[in-house]
Amino acid sequence: MNTESFISQIVASSVEALYGAVNPAQIQIQKTRKEFEGDYTLVTFPLLKASRKSPEATATEIGEHIVASCEQISSFNVIKGFLNLSIAPAFWLERFAEMAADENFGMAADSGRTVMVEYSSPNTNKPLHLGHIRNNLLGYSVAQILKANGHNVIKVNLVNDRGIHICKSMLAWKLYGNGETPASSGMKGDHLVGKYYVEFDKHYKAQIKELVEGGMSEDEAKKSAPIILQAQEMLRKWEAKDEEVYELWQTMNGWVYDGFDVTYKALGVDFDKVYYESQTYLLGKSLVQDGLNKGVFYRREDGSVWINLEADGLDEKLLLRGDGTSVYMTQDLGTALSRFEENKLDDMIYVVGNEQNYHFQVLKLVLKKLGYEWSDNIYHLSYGMVELPEGKMKSREGTVVDADDLIADMVDTAREMSSELGKLDGCSEEEANAICTMVGLGALKYFILKVDPKKTMLFDPKESIDFNGNTGPFIQYTHARICSVLRKADEQGIDYKSHANSELLAEEAEIIKSLCDFPAVISSAGDNFSPSIIAAYAYDLAKTFNGYYHDHSILREENEEKRRMRLQLAAEVARTIRKAMKLLGIDVPERM
Repeated sequence: MNTESFISQIVASSVEALYGAVNPAQIQIQKTRKEFEGDYTLVTFPLLKASRKSPEATATEIGEHIVASCEQISSFNVIKGFLNLSIAPAFWLERFAEMAADENFGMAADSGRTVMVEYSSPNTNKPLHLGHIRNNLLGYSVAQILKANGHNVIKVNLVNDRGIHICKSMLAWKLYGNGETPASSGMKGDHLVGKYYVEFDKHYKAQIKELVEGGMSEDEAKKSAPIILQAQEMLRKWEAKDEEVYELWQTMNGWVYDGFDVTYKALGVDFDKVYYESQTYLLGKSLVQDGLNKGVFYRREDGSVWINLEADGLDEKLLLRGDGTSVYMTQDLGTALSRFEENKLDDMIYVVGNEQNYHFQVLKLVLKKLGYEWSDNIYHLSYGMVELPEGKMKSREGTVVDADDLIADMVDTAREMSSELGKLDGCSEEEANAICTMVGLGALKYFILKVDPKKTMLFDPKESIDFNGNTGPFIQYTHARICSVLRKADEQGIDYKSHANSELLAEEAEIIKSLCDFPAVISSAGDNFSPSIIAAYAYDLAKTFNGYYHDHSILREENEEKRRMRLQLAAEVARTIRKAMKLLGIDVPERM
C-alpha cells in the first residue's frame, strides 16, 4: 500500500470514530505544501456537516484523535481548515527497509490489460529527423512506463511506404540517379533516397517557374509540370503492380529500411511488430461497405462515400473516392479493427503530432457510429512540434535536422564537455566512448522527454548537455557519483547491507519520502501518458540527494550505524534513478 492510501485509512478510521460513517470521497488527502510543517494534509471542509463544528475545531479534534490512537503519526498542526499531519521517523525507516528488500519496488502487478502503442510511422522517402526523434522517444518511453504499470504492451510501427511522395523520390532517382546506390555512394540508404526527394522538388519548382513565365497561372503550372505528371503515372503503375516500378519500389524501400534500422538502434528504440501501409491501405473497404449497409455512410453521385458529422460539431468526411481508391481514414478504420480483434486489445495509443488531432477525433467517432464500443479506448497522444533556435524545419527543401547527424553531434559535444570537466580522466578509450555515447544520448532524450508532450518545444543542444542544470547528464553524474562512493565502501571492506539502527536526520527522511513516491509517480505517468512526470521526479531526487551529499559526510562518518544508513540510502537513490531513467530509455554510467 502506498503512503497516501495508508494515511487515508488512518484518517477515515478517526473520522468514523468521531462522527460516524462518512462518504470516502469526503476524505481529501494531499501532500503538505513545502512552506508548512507536515507530510500530508487533510482538507476538513467536506467533513463540517458531520462534525457540526468550525473548520479549525474539526481539524484539531481529528488531529488529537489520530495522534492519540496512531503511533505512526508523531504530531499535527492546524492552518485554518487544513490539518497537517507529521509522520514519525520510525514509519519512514520501516518503509525504507521494505523498499530496499523489494527488487521490483515501483513496478505494478500484472493488470491483465493489453495495450498497443504505435509510434515512429515514418515515410520511406526521407531519413528520420528531429521531429521523428521526439515521436520515437515519446512512444518508446510511454511503452516502458505502461509496462511498469503492469500492462502487456505491444510496440508497433506503421511505415508509410506507398503514395505520391514515395514515387517522387523513385522518379528523381530514375531520371537523375545514374544508378547510384548506398554502396556506390557511401551514403546511408535513407539519406540517399531523401537526397532524391529534395532533387525532385528542385526540378519541380524549376518547371513551374518556366510554365508561369510562359503565361500559365501558378495553380495550373503546379498541376501541369511534366515531372509531377510522371510521378502520378508512376503511382498508377505501382497500384497496377507494374513489374519494373514495383521492383524499383522494393529496392529503394529496402535501402531506407536498412538506414532506419541503424538510426533506431542508435536511439535505443525498437518495435514488436512493423505494419506497412502498402499492406493495410485496403483494409477499410469492407468497413465502408458495412457503414453503407447500416446507413451510417452515404454515397454521392460520383460514387464517393462520405459520412456527415455536422451534428457532432465536425464536418463531412470522405471515406472512399469515386474511383474506389482508399484514403487515410479508410486505412486507419480497417487497421484499428484488425488490431483490436487480432490482439484482443484493451487500449490503443497513437503517438502522432498535433496536426492530426482532427483526424483522430473523426476516427474515434466513425468507429463509435459503426458500433465498436472499444473506440472509447483509442487515445491519440498528441505532441507538439520541435523547433530550433533558427525556426521550423522543411523536408522538401532539405532544411531538416537529420536524426543521425544530431545523434553524432550530441555524442561529440558530450565528449568535448566531459573532457573539459575532467570526467573522462583515467578512462580507457573504450570506456570514454561508452560514457560519451551514454551522456550524449541521455542529454538528447532527457531534454526532449522532460517537456510535457502537448507543448511545442525549442531544442537547444548546448543547453541539453549542461552538467549542472535540469538535464540528463546532471542525473547521470549523480548516479555515477553514488556508484563511486559505494565502490570505495566495498574497497574499504565496509558492510552496509545489514540492518542499520540509526535515527534519521530531517534530510534523510525527506529522501526516503521521495523514494516512497516512486510507485505513485509511475502510476501518474502511466495515467497521463507523460514521461515528463518521470523526468521531473528523477531530477528532483538527484537534486535532493546532491544537496544532502554536499552537507553530510558518508564514508567519513565515524558512527558506524549512521554510515551504514547513509550508504544504504545512497544505494537506494542510485537504484531508483536507474529505474526512472530506464523508463525514459536512458542508460546511466557507473563511472564518470
